[in-house]
Amino acid sequence: MKQITAIIQPFRLDDVRDALNSIGIHGMTILEVKGVGRQKGHTELYRGAEYMIDFLPKIQLDIVVTDDAVEQVIETICCAAQSGKIGDGKIFVNPVERVIRIRTGEVDESAV
Repeated sequence: MKQITAIIQPFRLDDVRDALNSIGIHGMTILEVKGVGRQKGHTELYRGAEYMIDFLPKIQLDIVVTDDAVEQVIETICCAAQSGKIGDGKIFVNPVERVIRIRTGEVDESAV
């Protein structure tokens, strides 16, 4: 099993979630995060003073899938989240050693 962590633009969340649902991926954790990368920040005006906003809002999706579903999930996220502009995001894939469903005690693939 693998954990896929995708950092995407906030306005792409609905498109990515719908695309994942269409391939049968329904379980995911969604977090509102802030980050900085090549996109850099921007300046904003507040009470007549300019402030540099270094960290930009992003959405982090965490999804655990079986090994055979990894490539399809990555491709689906890339297609739905890509705008072709800087700041589209990144995807990280990490191994998952064990999963336990607390309610039933199911483990590993049956718990996903």
